[in-house]
Amino acid sequence: MSIEINFELSDSDLEHFRGMMKAAIEKNGNIGDAEIIAKARDLVATMEKSNLPEFVSTRLISLQTLIDAVLDEEWQMPEDEKREIMAALAYFSEPEDIVPDHIPVLGYVDDAIMIELVLQELSLDLKAYREFCGFRATEEARRGDNAKVDRESWLAGTRSQIRSSMRRSRSKNRSRFFSRIM
Repeated sequence: MSIEINFELSDSDLEHFRGMMKAAIEKNGNIGDAEIIAKARDLVATMEKSNLPEFVSTRLISLQTLIDAVLDEEWQMPEDEKREIMAALAYFSEPEDIVPDHIPVLGYVDDAIMIELVLQELSLDLKAYREFCGFRATEEARRGDNAKVDRESWLAGTRSQIRSSMRRSRSKNRSRFFSRIM
């Protein structure tokens, strides 16, 4: 038998999480991107080995996708987008959080909340990257061995189209989470 628990975060609760994100960014400001990525990957690996509640594990996949997007050389992420994602990942480099991770079931609740906030903010980035990955996989399958021939030219046009669409949507729909932090 499972039980469902719902809760709502007020504006002051969200402000608290923004403060935590800002503190993590400031604390980890002198840490390089490679170390932030490594720590975020470590967290994902640790969480994957844990007996996570479904509400955490479903968000974990998207956190891994953000890491993949930053590292994907063919995606050629613009620096401003990369800075936002790295700022988000900096939070996950911080071992001290509200609920200690070693507490069964509840240990990752605060991480899940922060992942959700980050995902809401970066949902267009994730959607765009997933669309790009889908296009790339389809073209690789369609072109077969020829996929390597002039690969950058067939990726460049679609990458540009996807980014333009994402930026138009983002300018219409800008969230307030990162704008209050950065």
